[in-house]
Amino acid sequence: MIPMERYYQPEIECASREQIRAWQDERLVKQVRHVWDNVPHYRKKMEKLGLTPDDIKGVADLHKLPFTTKADLREAYPYGLLAKPLKDCVRIQSTSGTTGKRVVAFYTHHDIDLWEDCCARAIVAAGGTDEDVCQVSYGYGLFTGGPGLNGGSHKVGCLTIPTSSGNTERQIMFIRDLNATILCCTPSYAAYIGETMKEMGLTPDQIPLKAGIFGAEAWSEEMRQSIQETLGIKAYDIYGLTELSGPGVSFECSQQTGMHINEDHFIAEIIDPDTGEVLPAGSKGELVFTSITKEAFPLLRYRTRDICMLDYTPCACGRTHVKMCKPMGRSDDMLIIRGVNVFPSQIETVLLNHGYSANYQIIVDRVKNTDTLDVQVEMTPEMFTDNLGEINRRQKELVDGLRSMLGLTAKVTLVAPKSIVRSEGKAVRVIDKRKI
Repeated sequence: MIPMERYYQPEIECASREQIRAWQDERLVKQVRHVWDNVPHYRKKMEKLGLTPDDIKGVADLHKLPFTTKADLREAYPYGLLAKPLKDCVRIQSTSGTTGKRVVAFYTHHDIDLWEDCCARAIVAAGGTDEDVCQVSYGYGLFTGGPGLNGGSHKVGCLTIPTSSGNTERQIMFIRDLNATILCCTPSYAAYIGETMKEMGLTPDQIPLKAGIFGAEAWSEEMRQSIQETLGIKAYDIYGLTELSGPGVSFECSQQTGMHINEDHFIAEIIDPDTGEVLPAGSKGELVFTSITKEAFPLLRYRTRDICMLDYTPCACGRTHVKMCKPMGRSDDMLIIRGVNVFPSQIETVLLNHGYSANYQIIVDRVKNTDTLDVQVEMTPEMFTDNLGEINRRQKELVDGLRSMLGLTAKVTLVAPKSIVRSEGKAVRVIDKRKI
C-alpha cells in the first residue's frame, strides 16, 4: 500500500540508497577539494595527518579526515573557516555557543536556497501545503530558527506569519484571527502558549492549529504528548545546528519514529565520544556531521556532542533517508553528579509521568565536597494545595521516581504555579553552582 504522504522533493527524499550514496561520494570528494583549496585551517589539519584530497575517494574514506569541534570554530573566529570570498557571502547567522566567542556561520545565496529547501521538506512532512498558514514563533535575527522556517514556509507557499518569539497574547491573537494551522517554535514556548490558551478557557477544538514543528532544545516524548493534547495538534521534531545551517538538518515525518536526515546535504556518523572511533550501525554514541553542499562555511566531521542513534530501517512514510533518534542528551552538558551521569531529559520524563508540567528547574551545587541535586517543580493549578502533609507526600513520590530513574537521591521542592520564570526562547533548565 502506497503511503498517503506528501513530499517537497520526492525525487530526492525517496531516492534509492544507492543514489543517496552516489550523491554523497561525489559531493564529499568535491567538498574536500574545496576546503583544501580555500581554507588553510583544514589544509593544515589534513597535512598533519599526511592526507591530501586525492586520498578521499568517497564516503568509505570519511573516517580518515580530522574532526572539527566548537574549539576550532572559536579559534578560527570570525573568518578562519570561510571558504568563499566575502563578496560571495550574503548573510551570517550566529549562536552564543558554550563559552568564549560566538559561532558565526556564513551563507551564499546558494547555501540559503538549499537550507530553505530542507526546511520546506520538514513543513511538507508535517502536512503543510500552500493552503496553510504557518506562524513562525522562533526568534529571528542572528538565531537560525526564525529565518530558516520562514524561508521554508515561503517555498511551500504557506501564508507566513513572522511573529518571532515573545508577546504571547499577540501570538494567540494571530493564531486565532488568521487561522494559523502550523506553529513553529521551541517546545518549551509551545507548552507555554498551550498553558496560556488553557487559562483563557480555550479547548483544543477552538484552536485552528493542526501541527507544530518544534526544535532547538531537548524535549521528551511525554512533553510531546502534553503539547499535543493541550493544543490539539500533531507535534513534529526538527533538528539543526547553526554551524551546519540551522533547523532542517533532519525532521520528523508522519510516523514520528525519528528524524530523517537530509543525506543529500549532510553525512552522519556515530562515534565513541571518548575515543573518536566510528561505531557500527545501530550503536549509541556522539553524532558527527559533514556538510557536503555548503559553499561558504563547510564543516568536515563536526562533532555535535549530541548523543543519539541512527536507524537505517525502511520508514513507512516512504522516505529513504536515514533517521536519527531524538538526542538522548549531550556529551558536553551531561551532568555528572556524585559519579552518576544525569541528563535533564530523564528528570523531565519522571515529572511528566507523574502529572506535572514541563516547568521545572534543576539546581546543582557542591556542599562539603558532596554534589547536591535540587529539582524545583511547579504544581499545576489543579493540584495546588497548601496542605503540608500532601506536599510532603508528593515530594517523596517524586524523590522515589527520580531515584529509580537516575540511581541517586535528589531533593524535590514543589513550588506554586507560575513561580518559575517562563522562557520565550530556549528554556534555562539547569543552574550548576559548582566550581568545577
